[in-house]
Amino acid sequence: MAPTLHLIYGSPPVRAVLITAKAIGLTLNENEINLFGGDHLKPDFLKLNPQHTVPTLVDDDGFAIWDSHAIITYLVSKYAKNDALYPKDVKKRAVVDQRLHFESGTVFARLLRITRPILFEGKTTIDPKDRDNILEAYGFLDVFLNGKQWVAGDFISVADYSLVSSISSLNILIPIDAQKYPNVIAWLKRMEARPEYAANVKGLADFATLFKSKLS
Repeated sequence: MAPTLHLIYGSPPVRAVLITAKAIGLTLNENEINLFGGDHLKPDFLKLNPQHTVPTLVDDDGFAIWDSHAIITYLVSKYAKNDALYPKDVKKRAVVDQRLHFESGTVFARLLRITRPILFEGKTTIDPKDRDNILEAYGFLDVFLNGKQWVAGDFISVADYSLVSSISSLNILIPIDAQKYPNVIAWLKRMEARPEYAANVKGLADFATLFKSKLS
């Protein structure tokens, strides 16, 4: 049996998991839930994940884990043929972990500051301060990528998959200026050319449709 991923396709963290699974050749049972209908608050789901978030993964032995960063490192550690995407070398892994924490604590956190009020509070604009925070995050990433092909160095990793799901989403809301952030644009194009990026396409389109319809 394959692991089951509870998801909504528009979610950037969900897409990070889907990209990772495709990269390692792992087929997942995909269970789309009705988040706006409250499926994530039902007792059975709360037993799996008391934080009631997506993505939530349930492995074939019943083991449940949530948070995309925990899920992608778990899947690579258990199912990948080697450690290329999440190296065992402590220094390389430390850099990958730092980039994952950057995605979680900076990039996605700032994305949520924009998307949550639009989705749940009826907001139709992006505040200048929130826009500036995103531009700052683009700037950080551009520096990380200076002279490098991938966000953790000369090898692609789960950090690239985590970041590309959020950065591609942010690019819908606040387009990346190629003149100011050329390294980010070049990296994004490299990611889009990879076969595993196909797992990002449907959800990104869903994300774009949803937010373009709500922004004035």
